[in-house]
Amino acid sequence: MVLSTSALLPAIAHGQSLPASSSALWAAISRTSTAVLLPLDAVTHAAPGTLPPSYIVHLPARAAIDPASAITLLNNGAHAILTDSPHTLINQLGLPLDRIVLSITPDTATPLSELAADIAAVYITLPDALALHDAQTAEIISHYTALLDVKNTGKPVYVATNSSSVPTTDDIKLLASQAATLVVPYSSLTISENEAAAASTLDFVSAFFSPLVSDRADGLFPTLVVAAPSSSSLGLVYSSLPSLRACVYTGDATYQSRTRGLWRKGATSGATQQVVRVRVDCDSDAVELTVRQRQGTGFCHLAKTRTSCFGAREGLAKLEETLLARVQDAPEGSYTQRLFREPELLAAKLREETAELIEAKDSEPEHVAFEAADLLYFTLVRCVRAGVSLEDIERSLDAKARKVSRRKGDAKAQFVVPASVEKAAATTETEAAPIKAPQAPAAATDDNSLPIKITSYTAADLSPEERVKLQQRPAIGSSAILSIVQPILADVKARGDAALIELTRKFDRAELKDGKVTMLPPFNTPERLAGMKPEVREAIDVAYKNIYAFHKAQKVTTGNRSAKEAGLASTEGEEEAEAVLEMETMPGVLCRRFSRPIQRVGLYVPGGTAVLPSTALMLGIPAQVAGCPTIVLATPPRPDGSVAPEVLYVASLVNASCVLLAGGAQAVAALAYGTASVPKVDKIAGPGNQFVTAAKMCVQNDVGAQVSIDMPAGPSEVLVIADEEAPPSFVAADLLSQAEHGPDSQVVLVGIALSPLRLAQIEAEVDRQARALPRCEVIRKAIEKSVTVLVRDRGEAIRWSNEYAPEHLILQIRDAEGIVKEVENAGSVFVGPWSPESCGDYASGTNHTLPTYGFARQYSGVSTSTFEKHITSQSLTADGLRALGPHVVQLARCEGLDAHAEAVSIRLRELEAGASRQGRDALDL
Repeated sequence: MVLSTSALLPAIAHGQSLPASSSALWAAISRTSTAVLLPLDAVTHAAPGTLPPSYIVHLPARAAIDPASAITLLNNGAHAILTDSPHTLINQLGLPLDRIVLSITPDTATPLSELAADIAAVYITLPDALALHDAQTAEIISHYTALLDVKNTGKPVYVATNSSSVPTTDDIKLLASQAATLVVPYSSLTISENEAAAASTLDFVSAFFSPLVSDRADGLFPTLVVAAPSSSSLGLVYSSLPSLRACVYTGDATYQSRTRGLWRKGATSGATQQVVRVRVDCDSDAVELTVRQRQGTGFCHLAKTRTSCFGAREGLAKLEETLLARVQDAPEGSYTQRLFREPELLAAKLREETAELIEAKDSEPEHVAFEAADLLYFTLVRCVRAGVSLEDIERSLDAKARKVSRRKGDAKAQFVVPASVEKAAATTETEAAPIKAPQAPAAATDDNSLPIKITSYTAADLSPEERVKLQQRPAIGSSAILSIVQPILADVKARGDAALIELTRKFDRAELKDGKVTMLPPFNTPERLAGMKPEVREAIDVAYKNIYAFHKAQKVTTGNRSAKEAGLASTEGEEEAEAVLEMETMPGVLCRRFSRPIQRVGLYVPGGTAVLPSTALMLGIPAQVAGCPTIVLATPPRPDGSVAPEVLYVASLVNASCVLLAGGAQAVAALAYGTASVPKVDKIAGPGNQFVTAAKMCVQNDVGAQVSIDMPAGPSEVLVIADEEAPPSFVAADLLSQAEHGPDSQVVLVGIALSPLRLAQIEAEVDRQARALPRCEVIRKAIEKSVTVLVRDRGEAIRWSNEYAPEHLILQIRDAEGIVKEVENAGSVFVGPWSPESCGDYASGTNHTLPTYGFARQYSGVSTSTFEKHITSQSLTADGLRALGPHVVQLARCEGLDAHAEAVSIRLRELEAGASRQGRDALDL
């Protein structure tokens, strides 16, 4: 593996942690694909998703590392390991040489000539006496660049010094001219919108582009703009150092127009570009800018929708572009629309095309290409449907390429055709060659004939890496979804109601009556509730009563005094339902914590072809109990512009202020930004599809929106812990109740000391019950992503569950109540054989809007507090300030905040003066 070269190698020192992912400098380094040198301890403790795209792990000098840890580092994405003991890594650990950077000094005894042809790079630490500009330094660098044959191999030669002074751009340019890369302490780097930098720092952008040269009179650099992920050319532009700075600093593609000056692409037309990567060519006289073009817009200035100045996209990139457009606006009745709407049809076509590609003969390459093209089409439909882009696929391929350990690669047993069967099939085919008859589906690829079975593992047999992998959820792609969502958010923000009406017509296929995007109370009129069955109304009433009671109780369990007693009641008549935490932390120092409702909340209730009054209850009741003055309930309308009467009935029960007749990203945008008809809200809660989730995350990160959300969301999931006494039919039913939500759902069975017979009974029940359900094909796909883990005892079972952090945890074990105290991470727990998860979904009283995808480690499900904020107050008496004040003064001065200290001191002096005056008055008397 050849490491990417750059003008500098930022290095984080041992003992330092990774910067925050929101750091402008960290983001800029990622955009330039500059490798970063990270200490082992920082990598080991890094949170998921915080490591840069390209990094080298720096092992401490003469450090020992076990084989599994070294392999895990590389498998998890490290491009290389920097070490001064290469033979240990090679001979004892079996690591490939091309993933090792050798740390040396000019007098290192390591026979580098033996390794030079294979190692990834060398890292030279200069002696203290040598400076970068010394002639001897140039000789050392020349020796190693020749040894690594840098001119032909492109391998980096990293040069580090022990100097405490901050490197300069001249230092970087000097080493670049010698085909070497300077190691720069990360603590010395900074970044800003302009070139100005403190004397004690080095500006990253100036450093990165310092080797750039131009042969033009105007000093501009030719810049090739290419598309992500296809790397197809979009056009040729020119860049200046200020425009390149804007690209790296802001992430917005910015160029230098020869007539208009600095030019942010799409600032007026809307055809914006997001910078994915900036690279300098091998001669340092041209730039490549990889960008992600805003969905639905083009790059060419002659035609707004023309993708490239060199013509239209082709191949897979063109197919992806077409499918992304079709996913939102496929012609009614088209085949592509059917594939997006009917997962069973898409699954069948994928199996069919796979079989046909297998059957195509090597002697007919055109037939192989034809069948492969069909399979790629249906594969890309599957990916776009799940929000996975070609960029996501390429990223996954790159990650796989960096792995050094490989699985054996054998096929699963159900896909292996015995040699005798294959030979018989070939013989039959030869004998029947003259007859051209329609091909029947091969039995070996007919999944419907196979059992619907969860793959089983024994926990004791798993390696640490395998354990982590089993606890991971199916991957969710995001870049393609964001490219669709972001323009929708911008459109609603800019055009308000008009955009909502158009988008509702386009995406929900609904015509809004009289062009009104909201429905106002009363919602429970006979006309609006027509068609609701009496038994459904009764069920809603029972569910409302239970859910309201449980969420009402949550308000009185958060303090030790009533709000009325504390003089902090927020509304008349509700004092008894509010609690205040009040305590005297020391004599004369009284602290309080009390709640207030969030003023305006938006509740997203999925709809369209589905009717989900349960979600309206789960969101509306906590908001009602919290006392939120404005409750906006958003739900997609039916084709005639109406809303399901069951949802309207719940809207009436929870005293909703209005119902927004829109779904998807457009509804989220209306709630976040507000329109002429839709009140802007302060918080958005509720589940939704991948587009709704992406929109919620986007508006939460938009400072201008000033809106929060309840939690990140993902596909539904359940983990069932079962022992030998659990009824197999109950266990299977609980697993299937979540598997039917969608093909991305995941169900996990953790079996405690299950006998082979009991496990077989559970598996048989899963297969039998699944085949009787209308969503059998959806369940089959979910089961393929699901696992059974066999453990020895209850302790091991609960440890697995806590590590997995499920949305729903079902305990079908003896003395289930006794183990609840050991649950650390779960959205909601269902205890014992008579507590099916479905009761919590609808009417027991707990909430069914819960954290998924492992977020139960950090988030709680929706509750009354979701719609409240908590305020603290403190009251000090004079005696309290006398006792506490001097300590506060000391702490403020310790932190160098003298104004803080003076705010206390001025009062203490007044108290002392007052006491003196009282003393004198007493003497006068």
